[in-house]
Amino acid sequence: MLSVTSNASLRSAVGVSITAVFTALVAAATMVFSIYIPATRGYFNIGETMVYTTALLFGPSVGAIAGGVGSMIADLLLGFPHYAPGTLIIKAGEGAIVGYLGNRIYRLKAGANLKLSSTLMATAAAVLVGSIGATYYAGPAEASIGFPSAGQTIISIEVPVVFWLLLAILIFIVVASLGFSSQPQFSLLTLAVLCGGAEMVLGYFLYQVGVLGFGWAALAEVPFNVGQASVGLIASLPLVRAVWKRMPRFLT
Repeated sequence: MLSVTSNASLRSAVGVSITAVFTALVAAATMVFSIYIPATRGYFNIGETMVYTTALLFGPSVGAIAGGVGSMIADLLLGFPHYAPGTLIIKAGEGAIVGYLGNRIYRLKAGANLKLSSTLMATAAAVLVGSIGATYYAGPAEASIGFPSAGQTIISIEVPVVFWLLLAILIFIVVASLGFSSQPQFSLLTLAVLCGGAEMVLGYFLYQVGVLGFGWAALAEVPFNVGQASVGLIASLPLVRAVWKRMPRFLT
């Protein structure tokens, strides 16, 4: 009985520690790079990368807490307090969805149908990133790099259309190769990420229209949020697979 209690206490302590660490990582990833969006007084960031990674590694509970609280902290520190309440709910929901679906998908058995589905997921992800990026993210932009406490650097960047086309090809190769590997379930985690990303995009749109009162101007941020989800997809799947090989999944 004492051993069972000790194991439960240790597991709980590990869970709290992991949640705290990854909450901080979500906040850091969100703050380190951002592009201001004047139409909605919001910003593009790369925080989805860590939200998805956390959720896929540790499941819906840790994904929800780290995603919601970490992203909310970033809003407050970057000077976007009007988004903080919505971010807490929206990003928590995003982390929970990705974590829950990721757990279910990973338990699927490998087979021909799974590999076919992986190819379809690879195609869908590549078309999504290539079309959205080439349409909305090509051309000049201003970005901030660094943390507010250390001073941020504002830079002007020029992103060519060919960059997004090459990135789309890379995504197809990465996701499809995962589908034909020894663990094809990893490529289907794309579906979990896309579902979580869809919740995030819709959630912010409704928050901007219903709470912040931006009306149709809220549509200006939709492609940026789609871009955030796309960047998170690109970065999180290879990272999760690399980490998954080297550590136990404590909380799923």
